[in-house]
Amino acid sequence: MRATRTAISAVAIAIASLGVVAPSVAQTEHAAQQAEADQNAAIMVFFDEIDADQLARSPLSKSYRGIKDSDYGKWDDGSEAAEARAMDADRSALREMRARFDPAKLSPENRLSYRLFEKRVARSEAAYKYNDYGYIFDQMNGAQSQIPAFLINIHRIDSKSDARAYINRLYGIGPVLTDAIGQAKARAAKGIMPPKWVYPYVISDARNVIAGAPFGDGPDAPLYADFKGKVGKLPISQAEKDLLVTDAAQALNASVKPAYEALIAEMTAQEKVAGTDDGIWRFKDGAGYYTQLLGNYTTTDMSGDQIHALGLAQVARIHKEMQAVQKRMGVKGDLKAYFNHMRTDPKFYATDGDEGRALYLTETQKAYDAIKPLLPKWFGVLPQAPLVVKRVEEFREKSAGKAFYQSPAPDGSRPGTYYANLYRMADMPLTEVDALFYHEGVPGHHLQRAIQTELKNVPPFRQFGGVTAYSEGWGLYSEKLAKDMGLYTDPARDFGRLQLELHRAIRLVVDSGLHHKRWTREQAIKYVEDNSADAPGGIVKAIERYIIYPGQATAYMVGRLKISELRDKAQKALGKRFDVRGFHDTVLKSGPVPLDVLEEQVDTWIASQKQG
Repeated sequence: MRATRTAISAVAIAIASLGVVAPSVAQTEHAAQQAEADQNAAIMVFFDEIDADQLARSPLSKSYRGIKDSDYGKWDDGSEAAEARAMDADRSALREMRARFDPAKLSPENRLSYRLFEKRVARSEAAYKYNDYGYIFDQMNGAQSQIPAFLINIHRIDSKSDARAYINRLYGIGPVLTDAIGQAKARAAKGIMPPKWVYPYVISDARNVIAGAPFGDGPDAPLYADFKGKVGKLPISQAEKDLLVTDAAQALNASVKPAYEALIAEMTAQEKVAGTDDGIWRFKDGAGYYTQLLGNYTTTDMSGDQIHALGLAQVARIHKEMQAVQKRMGVKGDLKAYFNHMRTDPKFYATDGDEGRALYLTETQKAYDAIKPLLPKWFGVLPQAPLVVKRVEEFREKSAGKAFYQSPAPDGSRPGTYYANLYRMADMPLTEVDALFYHEGVPGHHLQRAIQTELKNVPPFRQFGGVTAYSEGWGLYSEKLAKDMGLYTDPARDFGRLQLELHRAIRLVVDSGLHHKRWTREQAIKYVEDNSADAPGGIVKAIERYIIYPGQATAYMVGRLKISELRDKAQKALGKRFDVRGFHDTVLKSGPVPLDVLEEQVDTWIASQKQG
């Protein structure tokens, strides 16, 4: 400050020598403060304008946020031209931000937003180089199941106009799928196709969407049943309801059916010529593509070899921890014998059928009830949005993952939702119920993502965006956190926790094995069989996920290890002054950030606690 005052005084003397009255030091400092205030206000407006521009291009994003306007009956433009325009808009916004705003004049929160926006665009730029490398249709992310899932889970019908918007979207499915089929054809011509085994899943999902009424005999098809159920609850006359249902049936037959039939035909044709190699190493510059994916998902510069080595080390660590639990359970034999016992003993599984599925959901509720009263002791900030547990819809349960989470709407119109896939109860051991819920529900994804959605005074891209290593790292960290909170008193459930942690460590090995070391699908399956107690059906489904979603599965353990490392670092630095609630709030209240930024945030918090 003294140097600043000296400089200001020199300027004042120089001005006075010219016969001009100089502003006072106070006036100069006030002007500087006002300039900084103007910069901070302006950058918030800037980020809001970027968000508004992105929302204008994405009717689906509006629906996810609970926004209903003239776009409510529309789909996003998924064409390559639209993706190019979006990338150009990001580049332009980045140039404008750098030209207009000086990070030194921004508040710490806005300076963080500035950095995060730079990093976000950098990740988008790196990914755009490989924009045509992704699969358009696969068993995890394909439009064939995402479209109906969106209408069923996101498109609310609270009025007659909402019902009309739903019908408009039914008519829009034809053009959307036609464009997607065209992209899939173009990529196939360049050798970008999923392995042959993927196609039956896609074809099955597509057939499920158009099976039943109004397409033919049998129970109502998923979209028809959803529409009728939602319209049935509207406070309108029966005649109006009947007309809406008739119009929806017409849209389903006129647009949805032919589009899905065309998709089935194209997938059937592609299946005949698809290859059997699984890893993306087979693509032109597949190595560069995998490096980009690892960087995007982990927010680190770890190589495929480093990811593989980390996985092997973590598998060895968890195996040792499992052996301790084995002793507590009194199970004889080596680790493989223990795995076989946990994998095959019927008492660790619910039965197939309604009774078994009801039992699984009941056990999930017990896990929720056990942890809920403990949360205030571990978190200063808790979410306001409610959490509900749902079974994955039957039309997509055969291909969907074992469990996943959907964020709440910011306006409170939709709760956070934990989906459990109960297609085959043999793939959902009861030993994992607790840890799976703590990952997807609380204190995992629901707590983190609901808090994120409820953040105030941060730009929308931070309120609604994501960083996989952060979010999935937090989910995996939460599984262990529940043990710190005194849960998993049943050693079998503690084994389930370790089994899920092992599952994520193994992902590092098999993901890099498949896409970097050129493992086959069968090699990857064998590795999991030999090193875990995963159910056979679950193993196959998991490996198939890693094949079509390269790199993503590596983020979980990388992020979890960083969060745990930072907590250990804070505890060591602060000793008795360490407050676990303050640590967790520090991690959560900035929203998702790359791991290097998270470390900076925690370091700043540690320094502030030392000063306090």
